[in-house]
Amino acid sequence: MTEQVMAAIDGSRFSEGVCDAAAWASLALGAPLTFLHVNDNHVPPEERNLSGNLRAGARERLLEELSQLDEQRAKVAQEQGRLMLQAARERAIEDGVNDPAIRQRNGTLVETLEELQDETRLLVIGKRGEMAHQDGDHLGSNLERVVRTLHRPILMVPESFEAPKKVMLAFDGSKTTRKGVEMLAKSPLFDGISVHVVIVGAETGDNRSQLDWALKTLRDAGHEAEGAIRAGEVEATLHGYQDEQGIDLLVMGAYGHSRIRHLLVGSTTTEMLRKSRIPVLLLR
Repeated sequence: MTEQVMAAIDGSRFSEGVCDAAAWASLALGAPLTFLHVNDNHVPPEERNLSGNLRAGARERLLEELSQLDEQRAKVAQEQGRLMLQAARERAIEDGVNDPAIRQRNGTLVETLEELQDETRLLVIGKRGEMAHQDGDHLGSNLERVVRTLHRPILMVPESFEAPKKVMLAFDGSKTTRKGVEMLAKSPLFDGISVHVVIVGAETGDNRSQLDWALKTLRDAGHEAEGAIRAGEVEATLHGYQDEQGIDLLVMGAYGHSRIRHLLVGSTTTEMLRKSRIPVLLLR
């Protein structure tokens, strides 16, 4: 089974960014691209409780009408999804992707992605979906659940996407982030991209040794690599370095053994992703 770049799209304003990011990743990795749209036909419970005080005949008629309405909604949603997928496919072809595939499924997004993860090399998903609150810093609940559930790299994309020129890896010496360095070093996704490795912590011998290993690994693979050890609060320090250096892609491990671990476990995770204005690649 060929692993592919899987791009989840919906009717949100993040879908164009997802399309462009997925096309970039597909071309860089030399991997097939599939656009996925999931129809969640679940009807909220409150829409099912309209007949509680009606007599039997009226209740049966109403339930029948509601059933017909559900069926109509499902057909409309399916057609909308088909049109979105076709538009995404055409956009990716314009970006240079050869014959991207489209798939439409019924169910929930998280369960569908979990079922398809053996086929997935990289998941590209928007910061939030069409049903999420539209506040600029709001993070979609689907994204949070996907991050917890999937064991594949996840590229979270804001509204627009441009191919990155500088990438920052939040590094803590953990097994996951060391694997992240090795992945960055060998992945064609980062060819020609300057890599910055940042440790948030004290200037200790161990931190310096970890940073030197990371930079050597990257440079031996032909990358231009820079590193820094910065003291301070993790989130603010990483955002500060990002702004200072003009970083346009953040790479983080989903789990670590230091304070960076808390960015992807619990409320701080949400804060880091929430406030990011650049794409974030989460490694598992």
